[in-house]
Amino acid sequence: MIGALLAAPGALAATAAEAPTADPVQIQTVVVYGVAPSSALTFETDPRLPRQPVPASDGSDYLRTIPGFNAVRNGGTNSDPVLRGMFGSRLNLLAGEGATHGACPSRMDNAMSYVAPETFDRLVVVKGPQTVLWGPGASAGTVRFEREAPYFPEPGMEGSGSALVGSFGRRDQALDVSAGASRGFARISANQSRADDYRDGDGRRVPSAWDKWNADAAVGWTPTDALLVQAGVGRGDGQARYAGRAMDGSQFDRESTHLRVEHRDLPGDLGTVEARLYRNTVDHVMDNYTLRAPNPAGPMPMPMASNVSRTSQGGRIVMDADTGSFQWTVGVDGQDSTHRQRSAAGRGAYLARPWLEDARLRSIGGFAEVTWHHDDDARLIAGARLDRATAVDQRPMSRGMMPMPNPTFRQARRETLPAGFVRWEDTAGQVQWFAGLGHVQRMPDYWELFSPTMGPAGAPNAFAGIQPERTTQLDIGLEHRGDRAKTWVSAYAGRIADYVLLDYPMASGMAPTTRARNVDARIHGAEAGIEVEATPALKLEGSLAWSWGQNRTDDRPLPQMPPLEARLSASYARDQWTFGGLVRAAAHQDRVSIGQGNVTGRDIGPSAGFAVLALNAAYRFNEHAQVTVGVDNLLDRTYSEHLNLAGSADFGFPADATRIKEPGRNLWMKADFRF
Repeated sequence: MIGALLAAPGALAATAAEAPTADPVQIQTVVVYGVAPSSALTFETDPRLPRQPVPASDGSDYLRTIPGFNAVRNGGTNSDPVLRGMFGSRLNLLAGEGATHGACPSRMDNAMSYVAPETFDRLVVVKGPQTVLWGPGASAGTVRFEREAPYFPEPGMEGSGSALVGSFGRRDQALDVSAGASRGFARISANQSRADDYRDGDGRRVPSAWDKWNADAAVGWTPTDALLVQAGVGRGDGQARYAGRAMDGSQFDRESTHLRVEHRDLPGDLGTVEARLYRNTVDHVMDNYTLRAPNPAGPMPMPMASNVSRTSQGGRIVMDADTGSFQWTVGVDGQDSTHRQRSAAGRGAYLARPWLEDARLRSIGGFAEVTWHHDDDARLIAGARLDRATAVDQRPMSRGMMPMPNPTFRQARRETLPAGFVRWEDTAGQVQWFAGLGHVQRMPDYWELFSPTMGPAGAPNAFAGIQPERTTQLDIGLEHRGDRAKTWVSAYAGRIADYVLLDYPMASGMAPTTRARNVDARIHGAEAGIEVEATPALKLEGSLAWSWGQNRTDDRPLPQMPPLEARLSASYARDQWTFGGLVRAAAHQDRVSIGQGNVTGRDIGPSAGFAVLALNAAYRFNEHAQVTVGVDNLLDRTYSEHLNLAGSADFGFPADATRIKEPGRNLWMKADFRF
């Protein structure tokens, strides 16, 4: 069995490959349980590493290894990421060379649905409004899945791959191969991931099957050691069953192209200038007949389908410079995004309908970030950006059960949005600390402007009435690095003026009524972690994450806030073996605001706490190959996450908003290979 798995290619993390097995002091990181900060508010990891629970099928799933991240769950895959209780475009989600936006009005295909983590080299997260380099509106944080350009000083080839098998029909394969010479390279990355419906701890089947694939290729020309010209294309597709939706995703078609030019080692104080252009298109189909049978007694008794598409194109030019005590980064970026849709009753009938463009969103901005080194131990980082955002309403008719002529048809909204931050970082011996203050103004996104059926009182719709959010947030943190122990803590407190909130005055039926409005909100919370090398072979890790939010306008809790969560893990390395275990626990959450939420979901009541245990073991054959086995939810607990959707009546879930249960005991094995 092991020999068959090793015949499939796999990705082996560089940290595991480089650590010599004879040295027990540096414990190999073969399974990721949680990610600690690499610098102030910045978390960085290799997404090709196996993780526990079972290696991720999408970007949102992998983000959950970072303290502070959660996800709105709806079954097996394509959860919607949440950071510190914030969601949607408050999180700037980037993959590859540019932004990919989902098209579903209910975020069935959020941007992370189109990300296969194992095909990327690096995941970088910046929490809070503490960078201005990667686009507008990132009040909660910035997420970047990145691929690096390979370099071959001499003709050669390198690659990695993996194969995964697991419970509930889980089967994954991934391959990444690069070849080149000193003046150019070619790289191909591809993966496929599939699973059947899983069963919860009580043995009940939960509709959650998926089957998806991605393939990306890039070629690069390096006429000099300092110049890179790279072009790439990508394609992907898939389907997914959803336990908490009235429809399933029967198509997740993705097409992407990019061009990148980078010139390093410029003369004088200049460092690097880089230009990127991209075009990403998603074509998403939702229906109630491909992966399920229409429910004659449900809100959609006949076959129905909705086809939505979104094309995002844009680019950025950025340059950095080093003038001694100061390092500068300046640039401009912009994006144009067009959304269109068509729908019909009947199997495949939507294909005969014409496309209708219903929304267009544009933004262009300039930014600058500077680091001043006060001395070897202290520095000041500051940044500012200014964006001009435009949204055009292209809907001739309003949404809802009884469409009416749209009063804002062909109207445009234009907003000027400033943002900035300042952060001080200092080191005193083994202790590092930071304090930063950031402000960002965010244009309401497609899901807030166009998805709600109603706007604030007195406004004809959400497009006309919703105002931009204004977030001001303080972030502080402390880290201690000892000889065998590392501890860190970060905390934040913020005020959000004109927070975009959705009310669900009528949440039943095929087209639930939603009202978008602005409220004033207050948020705060903290994350903390510890890593201890108890012995040269034993490593202990733990983390805590807590988020709190209050709707000050209504004097109610902010909806969709995750509960207090804790993780405790242990890893033991001996010779070529590594053994590990993880306990993840979440407290009960009774701070809810029933009937309020966001486009992804709403609060459906308090939730119970839970704790689950996972174990794993890995055997490293040599620097090129290893096998990892794991079991998640070892005790076969029946539990559900607080951030969750109510199960669909099409699958027999009761009408009293029962949360979707998580998988029961889940065994998996992953083989990695690198050459």
